[in-house]
Amino acid sequence: MPDAFEAFRSYILWILSNLTLTSIVDILMVAVLFYSLLYLIRGTQAVQLLRGTLLLVLAIVLLSNVFQLTAINWLIRSSISAMLIAIPVIFQPELRRALERLGRAGRFFGRPLAGVLTNPVIEQITRAAEELSERRHGALIVLERETGLQDIADTGMTLDAAVSSDLLLTIFFPKTELHDGAVLIRQDRIVAARCVLPLTESPITDGHMGMRHLAALGLTERTDAIAIVVSEETGSISIARSGRMVRNLDKGRLSRMLHRWFQPQFSERLPRIFRRAPPSEGAPVLTPDLSLRTAQGEPLGGVQEAESR
Repeated sequence: MPDAFEAFRSYILWILSNLTLTSIVDILMVAVLFYSLLYLIRGTQAVQLLRGTLLLVLAIVLLSNVFQLTAINWLIRSSISAMLIAIPVIFQPELRRALERLGRAGRFFGRPLAGVLTNPVIEQITRAAEELSERRHGALIVLERETGLQDIADTGMTLDAAVSSDLLLTIFFPKTELHDGAVLIRQDRIVAARCVLPLTESPITDGHMGMRHLAALGLTERTDAIAIVVSEETGSISIARSGRMVRNLDKGRLSRMLHRWFQPQFSERLPRIFRRAPPSEGAPVLTPDLSLRTAQGEPLGGVQEAESR
């Protein structure tokens, strides 16, 4: 036992003696890379898949080394190249999301933000959502941000009209040709109507969520767009972002959330580690546990969070 401890101690001292500044930077870069990958798949179904894969591989490696299973060792060594091909296929949604975020990173280097809505546009959208809610007319409004949604616009009818509450009310009137589908808004223009959105692939247990809610979640899982849903059955207003949905909003709360997401302060455009200013008073905040709270930490009454993952 002392010999084993002395050998381990000698090995650690050898590593420390050969450690250089370049090696430290190299280790930190690898650590950041693995942390970024784990952060990327956090809260997704890929976590369970990765956990199961690691447990299976670890068990096979331990068994093969303990019992000296030559054939299994050969199989593991021969499967490394195949695993390098299988990993991009298995984790394709997460890798695609990472590349999209990398493509949007240019906004930190002086490129103007594409997904910015002016106050009049937000007022028209919230007014339309309120009136649609009162009339119990179902609606699905998609607000484009950094990720381009031209492929979604191509599935519908091109309008290229100015955003107005009257036009949105007309589009979503139940007897019109354009009411069945989503309206796509890009900055201050209604790009298209009757657009087809992908449905969410995550299991949904809330029986009060209809096809519009599933389509809103499906699109926001794949892009950084914001989707506003008005329920045809209950008239409730919901908003979806990043695959999660906040429900039972009124006009005031919907307006504050849109102002926060589409008109951020300069500090909020920076990476999170450089942000210092606290949220403005009265603005709702999505906390890590997905509850909607005020800037002072108090829960907002009447608002429910439906987690899609």
